[in-house]
Amino acid sequence: MPYDDTDLTPKLSEAARQVEICNACRYCEGYCAVFPAMFKERAFGSGDLTQLANLCHNCRGCYYACQYTEPHEFALNLPAALAEARHESWERFAWPAAPARLFQRSGVALAGALVLGIAVLFWVAATLAPAGGNGFYAVLAHGTMVAIFLPAFVLPLLAIGVGLRRYWAEVGGARITLAHLADAARSAAKMRNLAGGQGQGCNFEEEDRFTNARRHAHQAVMWGFLLCFASTSSGTVLHYVFDMPAPYGPFSLPKLLGVPGGLLLTIGAAALVWLKTKADPALGAPALWGAEMAFVLLLGLTGLTGLLLYAATGTGLVAPLLAIHLGAVLTFFLSTPYSKMAHGFYRMAALVRDAQTRRT
Repeated sequence: MPYDDTDLTPKLSEAARQVEICNACRYCEGYCAVFPAMFKERAFGSGDLTQLANLCHNCRGCYYACQYTEPHEFALNLPAALAEARHESWERFAWPAAPARLFQRSGVALAGALVLGIAVLFWVAATLAPAGGNGFYAVLAHGTMVAIFLPAFVLPLLAIGVGLRRYWAEVGGARITLAHLADAARSAAKMRNLAGGQGQGCNFEEEDRFTNARRHAHQAVMWGFLLCFASTSSGTVLHYVFDMPAPYGPFSLPKLLGVPGGLLLTIGAAALVWLKTKADPALGAPALWGAEMAFVLLLGLTGLTGLLLYAATGTGLVAPLLAIHLGAVLTFFLSTPYSKMAHGFYRMAALVRDAQTRRT
């Protein structure tokens, strides 16, 4: 039966039109998880389209293989249609919604202003009231860092939780089991949906070139971020459980996790920036290009300043570098529910939901 678009926004209606045509063609069945999920349906409501949009990794292989793109009258551009629907869903689920709209429209300017402004505040605070501890704590006291960063970490997670609950309700998610989580985790760890169906990669950079470059860059960023998070977590355990405050030596667990993590995060983000400048913006959401770039640059800045800060240990550069690093980290935390960082949470939820539908 044809879809009922009476409850769909214009972007979802366009996505539904294109999905209906793809569902009739079925040429791209093996490209990624989007198409098998699509081909199980005959009619598409807002929840179905939202799930497909967040399951899409925007590798663009389907566009370059499609016989119905312009100048054909169907004018299909499924990567762009799903990208628009995906970003719209993030704004719709965001809580509160206003910061999401602001970041999506002015991401680079907003992120830059926040990093600079917060860095200046940290610099002024450290200058006016030196902490007198060891290492970083000689610049800013441990208690002050906790008082600032704990709410900045917890409150955005609560906002993301609200958004994920709204997403799960819209896509018709069921009870989650360990098998669903394991399936989704394997897919995310391998970036399976950026493999181009046969492992040769996708066409993100250019039409006739299959490459795994974007897949590898995403993996570098993901594993780098997780290692950095593990480094911070291990430092927290050492501080509070074993009464071993920072600074830590080069062979301590925080450094053994944090340095490789920072390198992977910085290199992966730089690769994603380079690839994004080569890709055709018309195959994504062009109006949000700046917001997406701001997020990747913010990730790279966080990793780079962390590495520079470690290299500058014991020098006069620690104070200014710490201010910039903390400004980048705090901006990253505060913008997480409203920047493209949210895509990691929604995409994981989409993978879990996809695992549910495949297993039933």
